[in-house]
Amino acid sequence: MGLIVRRDHRNRDGASIVDHVDARVHITEVPRLLFTGWRVRAAIQDFVPDVIHCHLRRSVRIVAKAAPRAATVTTLHIGVNGPHFVQMGGIVCNARWQLAQIPAGYKGLLLKAHNSLTPHRRLSGTDIATLRQELGIAPDDFLVGGVGRMTEIKGWDTLIQAVRLHPELDRLKVVLFGNGSALDQFKALADGDSRIRFVGFRPDVKDFYQAFDTFVCPSRFEPLPRVMLEAMDAGTPVIASDADGCRELIEDYGGAMFPAGDAAALARLLLQQIQADKYRTSIDLSQHHIANTNATMLDFYGRVITHQHQPTI
Repeated sequence: MGLIVRRDHRNRDGASIVDHVDARVHITEVPRLLFTGWRVRAAIQDFVPDVIHCHLRRSVRIVAKAAPRAATVTTLHIGVNGPHFVQMGGIVCNARWQLAQIPAGYKGLLLKAHNSLTPHRRLSGTDIATLRQELGIAPDDFLVGGVGRMTEIKGWDTLIQAVRLHPELDRLKVVLFGNGSALDQFKALADGDSRIRFVGFRPDVKDFYQAFDTFVCPSRFEPLPRVMLEAMDAGTPVIASDADGCRELIEDYGGAMFPAGDAAALARLLLQQIQADKYRTSIDLSQHHIANTNATMLDFYGRVITHQHQPTI
């Protein structure tokens, strides 16, 4: 197996996907701008793969222009945002709404996949109590958790506004995990409300899902949010906006939903939950477990290989 990445694959903290790749995977680095396409074509010729799986528009365009003999597959991260997607032998859609993005007359194969999830270890009651104490949460407090980038599209302003509609609810506490360009804007919107806390990025964030009493995903746009799956895996009740990907998971697995951007509607749902008894959920997410999603993808590769090698009549 081979992986082609840009030379600037490390982020500003020095982290990269290559740090998590099996040692048996051959990694090829290519330039970010100059001669990128040429180096990708050369790597394909050297490696002679059976399947090439592309992610994001630029890689799709480069591989389509290279016209390799290998079967070609791409995953839609958003939608079909370029003409070369239809030249792929297979298109993987993580969400149902993406299927509507496929141009009429596409001759390749489609896969409605399930966003992958690695089930997390179960924490003891003592461990959960310790995490809540670390966050300054009392046993009787109602803890609302949020995880994601601090950007406008993620809708954290809607959650903050919803909480501030009920200043009398001392038990209601919100903890937001993540960093991003709008972090200062959201802090200003919270205006020193002691019930709302920003804790930044935490590599152990998946532990904290089990400490939340409710998880909120207030995104204005969301392809198919893995954070909601992680919250459901933790047994945490979920409230989400009606953005396309959020709606799909609520329809499939349950939860509460409000119109994206509607702080008053979200406030009503939070009030209902804080007035009710706390509870946990138990949802069968096995179709999202990474072993099963990997098996599905390997089967799809085989079908695309067969399909692309069929003679054209």
